[in-house]
Amino acid sequence: MFTLENTVIGFIGTGVMGKSMAGHLLAAGYQVIVYSRTKEKAGDLLEKGAYWGGTPQEVASKANVIFTMVGYPSDVEEIYLGENGLVNHAKAGSYIIDMTTSAPSLAVKIFKAAKEKDIHAIDAPVSGGDVGAKEAKLSIMVGGEEEDVEAITPLLSLMGSNIVYQGKAGAGQHAKMCNQIAIASNMIGVCEAIVYAEKAGLNPESVLKSITTGAAGSWSLSNLAPRMLHGNFEPGFYIKHFIKDMNIALDEAEHMKMEVPGLTLAKKLYDQLSEMGEENSGTQALYKYWKS
Repeated sequence: MFTLENTVIGFIGTGVMGKSMAGHLLAAGYQVIVYSRTKEKAGDLLEKGAYWGGTPQEVASKANVIFTMVGYPSDVEEIYLGENGLVNHAKAGSYIIDMTTSAPSLAVKIFKAAKEKDIHAIDAPVSGGDVGAKEAKLSIMVGGEEEDVEAITPLLSLMGSNIVYQGKAGAGQHAKMCNQIAIASNMIGVCEAIVYAEKAGLNPESVLKSITTGAAGSWSLSNLAPRMLHGNFEPGFYIKHFIKDMNIALDEAEHMKMEVPGLTLAKKLYDQLSEMGEENSGTQALYKYWKS
């Protein structure tokens, strides 16, 4: 049972989403030690009372629960399995929870390495973007040993409103791949619907009022289509990170000998956007494909 008195939380990765997620833990009264490659990204948290950890190793030496929310599987592997990483330096009995969208096979590798050190490793990727992170309404997909997941669920509940145990190590990441596959094709449909409305001479905002509450309704339609119309392409979720996720999903689908034509098309379109210099835009910038 994690209490305010016996828990020191480490949070590695204070970017667009991680900053809000760590902020909820801090607001709940927990002692939080943060680390980010760019210290400025943690500035708001430090002003609110978080402590700075100079390296992942320093975070591991002080915390007994450590969350990570970083960019790429290569970052995850270095932070967890590198010479100065969490598995080599976390205390026995600690909980290490990766909330990055990463490869299921890497989650299993981390779990096995951590188990040898009596460390509890959990994969818990999230969905909900910057809005879900800010409002603590993320959907969290969790893999690992069930009793470990039960132990940290009260902490996850401070960051998300829909926490579902998916199964053994790697299962959370597989569930996140399902999420990204569904979003990939949906984003194409959202953009095509908006552009169609414009070309038909309709007011697209009026169209949204009709279709967001009907059978076509989706999170992307309700939250990202309005951003498209207002020319807001700031990242709630980076295109470069979405491409990374789609690559993982395509690799996993290939291993399972599964065809994914919708995902394949979406990846092609987003690759073209990236080549146009949009890799640091939000995923809603797919709208620009039809405008270019």
